[in-house]
Amino acid sequence: MSEQFDLVIIGTGAGGGTLAYALRNSGLRILLVERGDFLPQEPQNWQPVEVFDRRRYKPDETWYGADGKPFHPGVHYFVGGNTKVYGAALPRFRVQDFGVVEHEGGTSPAWPVTYDELEPYYARAEEIYAVHGSTGEDPTEPPRSGPFPFPAVPHEPYIDDLSVRLRNQGLHPFHYPMGIDLRAGGRCIRCKTCDGFPCQVLAKSESDVNCVRPAVESQNITLWTKTLAHRLLTDSTGKRVVGVELERGGEKLTVQADRFVVACGAVNSALLLLRSANDKHPNGLANSSGLVGRNYMVHNNTALMAVDPFRRNPTVYQKTMAVNDFYFRGPDFAYPMGNIQLLGKLQAGMLTAAQPLVPRPILQGMADRSVDWWVMSEDLPDPNNRIELRSDGKVIVHWKPNNLVAHRKLVEAARQMMRAAGYQFVFVQPMGIETNSHQCGTARFGVDPATSVLDPTCRTHDVENLWVVDSSFF
Repeated sequence: MSEQFDLVIIGTGAGGGTLAYALRNSGLRILLVERGDFLPQEPQNWQPVEVFDRRRYKPDETWYGADGKPFHPGVHYFVGGNTKVYGAALPRFRVQDFGVVEHEGGTSPAWPVTYDELEPYYARAEEIYAVHGSTGEDPTEPPRSGPFPFPAVPHEPYIDDLSVRLRNQGLHPFHYPMGIDLRAGGRCIRCKTCDGFPCQVLAKSESDVNCVRPAVESQNITLWTKTLAHRLLTDSTGKRVVGVELERGGEKLTVQADRFVVACGAVNSALLLLRSANDKHPNGLANSSGLVGRNYMVHNNTALMAVDPFRRNPTVYQKTMAVNDFYFRGPDFAYPMGNIQLLGKLQAGMLTAAQPLVPRPILQGMADRSVDWWVMSEDLPDPNNRIELRSDGKVIVHWKPNNLVAHRKLVEAARQMMRAAGYQFVFVQPMGIETNSHQCGTARFGVDPATSVLDPTCRTHDVENLWVVDSSFF
């Protein structure tokens, strides 16, 4: 079976879904391919034990570290991809992030585009994803051509008090830009099951709700769910993709098109290119540089729980504040350290997955009295951190964390910040190889085909009608 389209987009996450929305009125006949289905709206969406302990919405899929140890990756195969469960935080990069940045652990190279070039697209994306935010609070914020589409999500009283405590330390806590439907008459009910959970009332600004569903209202866009892309096929020259091999409903078929976009997430996009090797591309499609799958990054991440045993935290929707005072440099540290942002309110059912030996009542008591943060630092591109596809189909993730001195200093700064705010106990949990929701870097972009997979428009250097539109380009 063979079908013909003008454009095939493989993946419906933040990259593929947004692109489909942007092209919905282009007149192009577009096929949007998703390996999963629509995530069901059901009571289990908001049940911590189902989401975290039982991994209800994660695939039964195993990847392996370079040491051979298996792990279950933090990926979600649904329409909307990982945006179905993300924390809805939608910040912009800072101006300096686009240039060369010297870190304690090495150099982050410049991008082939600038903030000023992307600013109009940031503004449009914030409209599409209904971002709430405010300006003038964060000294690191970049210039903007206009205000946020919606006012900032207000702090609840307990977090408002914490904000005052942080400002009294000379810090600059700010309202974090969030994508939720908190407009007048909007769907958001400010629940505590947002960050890390699917939204049962579809109030999160996600690719599925904000982009894919409006896009498929166009008669020119066709969505195929439960459809797996196996490999891309080129013509005899290897310069053009002419088709994609799909598996749908137990049937194998080839779809032809004039253009193809890969948007499967940094790991799965790399795997699709590697699976598409042929005699013209023996090391994987668009891989003359040898960089497909390399420079894999995920951030250095630590969860921090600050507990005041004498005060309950009644906050329901907690993820409204962040601190960037250590973003470019730290106290007595000349290098960037990173970002500290509130997590959605931790609950006992979320903690038992990480601390299975601690009795649930103790975990609940801690959660009732805690403020919870995500402490995040940059990791740096390293070609030895890479995705490998074995001949037997096994996925091997070669990952050795780097730039850890800066991250440890940021964690310590966060500890001191919360102790100074009156929290006697501070607990931290570093994240490991399975926490890869921030995956990026596996098909980096640039102007030199010898040192990059994609050009500055995210088109592959080697194949003229193939683009990669997800975080692989970082």
